[in-house]
Amino acid sequence: MAIARTANPALNKKTFTSFGTVADGQTMTLGGTVNKIFILLLLVVAGALYTWKLAFAAISSDSLTASRAILPWMIGGGIGGFIVAIITVFKRHLAPITAPIYAILEGLFLGGISAFLEYQHPGIVINAIGLTFGILFALLFAYRSGLIKPTENFKLGVFAATGGVAIFYLFSFISGLFGMSTGYLHNSSLLSIGISVVIIIIAALNLVLDFDFIEQGAASSAPKFMEWYAAFGLIVTLVWLYLEILRLLSKLASRN
Repeated sequence: MAIARTANPALNKKTFTSFGTVADGQTMTLGGTVNKIFILLLLVVAGALYTWKLAFAAISSDSLTASRAILPWMIGGGIGGFIVAIITVFKRHLAPITAPIYAILEGLFLGGISAFLEYQHPGIVINAIGLTFGILFALLFAYRSGLIKPTENFKLGVFAATGGVAIFYLFSFISGLFGMSTGYLHNSSLLSIGISVVIIIIAALNLVLDFDFIEQGAASSAPKFMEWYAAFGLIVTLVWLYLEILRLLSKLASRN
């Protein structure tokens, strides 16, 4: 069976190919992948709760203390998560080990940034979580019911759009290094809000491709460790979606 293309860098069209024959009962299943997704989500929450509590305990003293207490964990989680993610993409057979590590590290980063934004805009985090999982389940329903069909043109469009977002991020980062203004990305202007909405739509559409890709991976009888890899890929998309929603809600709150 041909494996579908996905814009998620953790789940590309070569992911489930060239494995050869695997032992009976040792192949990837949808049920097993769903279980791994729940495990990784719990690990993300565990890491996030640690830095969340640490941040609010420090904020109760003063903001400078909070920054000193939480920034090392956030930076370590963000950079460490990125490094582990790269390792997982290129060494997918290590996913049973690296995927849980990625989830914990990413949780440390998410907990810190969420705490700071929650302190500035009370209620923003629960709204971001609700929207993230609302989009997840709505798109899962649309995919399973056939309302959204990931055709080849659909996949190609999302792939191109995701690549465009990556280039946009890179351009903004380099511009910032050279002192050029990137306020269009971070302020609360209508342009900035519009950019966030577009990126959220693109991130959400990646979920549809991930659902399809995971389903086809299970049908292709990939090795059991690919359940961890596939779950990792979906978590990557969810983390991206949550961060973009959090960013959008922060911009909207700043306009009030």
